[in-house]
Amino acid sequence: MPITKAILTGGGRATRLRPITTNLNKHLIPLANKPMIFHAIEKAVEAGITDIFINVNPEETELQKVVGDGSRWGIRVQFFVQKGGPQGIAHVVKCAEKFVGNDPFMFYLSDNIILASLKPLFKKFDEENLDCLIALSKVPDPERFGVPHFNQNGKLVEVLEKPENPPSDFAVTGIYLFSPNYFKAFGTIEKSARGEYEIPSIFNYFLQNGYTIGYEEITGWWKDTGKPDDLILANKLLMDTMQFDSTKTHIGAGITIGNDVKLIGPVIIGDNCVLENCSVGPYVSIGAGSKINGVAITNSIIFENTTVSSPLVIERGIIGSNASIIG
Repeated sequence: MPITKAILTGGGRATRLRPITTNLNKHLIPLANKPMIFHAIEKAVEAGITDIFINVNPEETELQKVVGDGSRWGIRVQFFVQKGGPQGIAHVVKCAEKFVGNDPFMFYLSDNIILASLKPLFKKFDEENLDCLIALSKVPDPERFGVPHFNQNGKLVEVLEKPENPPSDFAVTGIYLFSPNYFKAFGTIEKSARGEYEIPSIFNYFLQNGYTIGYEEITGWWKDTGKPDDLILANKLLMDTMQFDSTKTHIGAGITIGNDVKLIGPVIIGDNCVLENCSVGPYVSIGAGSKINGVAITNSIIFENTTVSSPLVIERGIIGSNASIIG
């Protein structure tokens, strides 16, 4: 049965990205001038998803306003709160059981950015009649992630959560496909030492109880945007996939470009920005309503309604919404 439902994450606190996320949901951070979660939604829709369920923090309102009901993508979007507070991402899925019902589904951690299509994963899951499919990617620091353990015959036998001594250089990415047997598995697992229901516990239940679990290495680029440097890199690589004109610039409506402005593509500039006496690019995205004057900016993310008016050189910078740098 083809997968048409997906659960996406929209909650969490993103403490490693503060102060950017002090007053902003991480999933709304702009990458290539588009909220991060939009990239996840678009990948899901391209793969055939028609119904998306997004978990949010109890006090959240902005994410719902920005994402809306899904009509901009021709799908349906609903939101839900993780009951009982944060108890791990495996518990997020359990809280969406009433939405998923008895259908297979995708669980997508929305702070994961992937450039490749998800269609091959969906095809493998359906054709091989799997209960679980995990997407893997080679990384230099697997100890930060869930890590698959293969035996000497190359068979997946276990998944370890953030092991001190990783048994392989693969990371389990935040993209998972499950049959409804997920909820049977959840009913058997216990919280880990850190007090959370862990996704690897679900994988290991399947592996130990004769269920069909598969894996696929992601071709192309994948990134978990857990740190500021990850955001900068994700912004760059997403811009590399975009269609630009011959100048490699994308300029919104109502832009004012004054004297001595140099644009070095790829560059994205949002609506109603004002640029004067500055050099912008390459790999710079500037949010709508921003004013840039006297500065040289490269490889950076500038949020909306930001003012930078100073003879600075900004490289690999992230400047939040409504900020002012004047001097």
